[in-house]
This record gives sequence, C-alpha cells and structure tokens, in this order.
Amino acid sequence: MTQPQSAIIVGGGVVGTACAYYLRRRGLEVTIVEQGEFGMACSHANCGYISPSHVLPLAMPGAVRKTLKMMRKKNSPIYIKPRINLRLWGWLWRFARRCNEKDMLAGGAGRHALLQSSRALYDELIRDEQLDCEYETLGCLFAYEDQKTFDGFAEEDALIQKHFGVAARRLDGEALVEFEPALKPGLAGAWLYEMDAHLRPDRLLSSWRKVLEERGVKISEETTVGSFRRRDDGTVAVHTDAGDLFADVCVGAAGAVTPLLEKSLGCKIPIQPGKGYSITMPRPARCPTYPMIFPEVKVAVTPFRSGYRLGSTMEFSGYDTTLNQKRLAALKEGASKFLHEPYCEPVEEQWYGWRPMTYDGMPIISRAPAAENIFIAAGHNMLGLSMATGTGNLVAELITGETPHIDPSPYDVRRFG
Repeated sequence: MTQPQSAIIVGGGVVGTACAYYLRRRGLEVTIVEQGEFGMACSHANCGYISPSHVLPLAMPGAVRKTLKMMRKKNSPIYIKPRINLRLWGWLWRFARRCNEKDMLAGGAGRHALLQSSRALYDELIRDEQLDCEYETLGCLFAYEDQKTFDGFAEEDALIQKHFGVAARRLDGEALVEFEPALKPGLAGAWLYEMDAHLRPDRLLSSWRKVLEERGVKISEETTVGSFRRRDDGTVAVHTDAGDLFADVCVGAAGAVTPLLEKSLGCKIPIQPGKGYSITMPRPARCPTYPMIFPEVKVAVTPFRSGYRLGSTMEFSGYDTTLNQKRLAALKEGASKFLHEPYCEPVEEQWYGWRPMTYDGMPIISRAPAAENIFIAAGHNMLGLSMATGTGNLVAELITGETPHIDPSPYDVRRFG
C-alpha cells in the first residue's frame, strides 16, 4: 500500500475520534462518518474511567458459576434476554471455554499493553491540547461489604501484580471510612488502584471535537454507512445514505454495531452488545472524592467536578433501545448499601449504551481481510475510553507503516479463525 493521504473513520465515538486525531497528526485528511450524533453513543455517559487496573478480562476461572449465581438474585445487574439467537449463544459458549487461567492471562497481557499505553497518552493529550474534560488522576476504589469477599480479592491483586506489575493499596474497615468519609461505616474494606484516572466523557468528546475541527477534520453526522469496498484504483468507496465518499483508507470504528459491516470487512466480527446504564445527577452533599466500584453489586460511582454518576450493569438484549427501569433502580439500590448519600435529585439524565463485547475480552485492532487499506478498531468491551488513545495511535501506525509502539498481534481479527 502506498503512503495514504486521506482516511474515512466510520464511527464518531471515542475510539473513532482517537483514530482521527492520530491520523490527522500524521498529516492525513480525515473524515469521520457517524450514523447519529458525534460522541452520543456508548462514549457519551459512561462512568469515565481510565483504568489500567482492569487488566483481567471477564472470562476468568469461576466466572460462569458466579454469573449464574448472581442472575438468580432479584434485580440482578447481569441479564440475558431469553431468545433464540445462535450468534449470542455461540459467543457465550466461547466465553465459557476461555474461563481458565491460561486464556485469562493471555487476554490480560493484550489488555495490559493497551491500557498502559493509553494511560500515558491521555496525560500527553490532555496536557498538549488543553482539553476541558475534568481529568483527575486520583485512582479508583474497589469497595467491599463482605469480609470474605474482600479478603479473597487479595489473591486476584497478587496475581495481577505478579504478571503485570499492577498493584493496589489495601484499606481495611475504619481506615477506609477515614480515607473516604462518603462511605458508610461497617464495610470490610477497599482496594485502591492509584494509577487509575477518570474524566467526564461527554466533555472530553466535545472538547476533542473542537481540536479536530480546528485542524481540518470533517465530521459528518446523521449519516448511515451501508457498505464500503476497495476500488480498482486502490482507494476505498464508502457508500452512505448521503452519497459516496472516497479515501485512501477506511477504518471501521463503529463499536457494538461493527458486526453490521461484516460483509465490507470480509470477516465475522464476534461482538455482542452488552448494554450498560447510567444515571447522572448533581453532586450530593456528602459526595465521594474518589471514583469507586462495588464489585459485589456491580455498581460504579463517579464524582465529577460538575456532577455525579452511577453506572454499570450488563444486559445482553441485542440492539434494544429501551431504558429498563429495573436496571436503573438496581444502580440506586446497590449504591445505597455503601454510601451515605448514594444519589440525589434532580436526575439530569438516564442513559444506556451498547458496549462492544468480545468473548476474549480484547479489542480488534487490525487490517481487515477485505482489503489492505481497510482497518478495524472495535470490540473494546467495557474499556473503550480506557483504551482509546492507545488504539488511535496504533491504528495510525499500522496505516502509515510505522513501527508499532506496542505489539499489534493480540488484537488481530484473524485470532477468531
């Protein structure tokens, strides 16, 4: 492939934005095509975590048993809509087969490289571009109610430290409440991952958009891509409902809807939409200082400078567009076990997003089989924000022929066979 001069990014979420940014920095003319509004899909109202701590994939030993046990509970944060869907059940079967230590550590190695890269690149990006996104580097608390479960996490923390050099600080009982007074007394404790950061994702995207547009990146919203293909002259034609667009390269960065582009990409994309929810509101009077996760109830809490958010849950219900009030209520109920003031009024936004879940927990960052100048950047699971900058930089390196700053082989689409 000759040195490309132009690129079309299909998808205007945080991963597509990062791809556009790093390609533009290398001199390419870039157009982002988004079927809805820029930055308004899964990148809009997630919890805003940048999490090197999230190194292990969900597919780990015991995950299936724990999930089934949790699903039997009322208002379970995990839900699979009963239906006949061969792709979903095939995905779940492959997920279950990877719930062993060997595959878990292999997935962790791929995630770790990208998470570390992205964490460092966020520091550079926000400093160099002066992005107004409420970026804070305080870390993240993993808080537990049950003593046995809290103590049990020590094994996972030790494993992560041994294989990836990522370690947490332990805070027991009274020390935890002194450290974070927003938490109720009587909790078993928490693990603090000090390398984590957080930001307000909607403000990141709006601020980053200004930078892109000032540098000449074009953004086409409310534009649906039907297909794309390599033309005889070597360029790529992207067919949209607003007319055809042409560029030297194309990147499919459409998150959970990337499987709808499989024919154009020339391969199966084993991504399932894992629906997550959030509730955004003003900061309560006793607002936490630290972002925190309550693993026992699968609820995450983010204190922004300008607001406060509860989020999480995992719902496999396909491309469902409804807000399930039971899932939203579960967020409040779960947070109530841990916080003095778990939520407040008025609610500013109730939201859902489709996380692009791969069964091995790693994204797809790869040249597509369809053509040498078509690429994929999707399947980031629950870590699209956490992995965006590293992904964008890696995609730009692959496209321009630079030596990749991390090994791209773990993210190759061909791993799925």
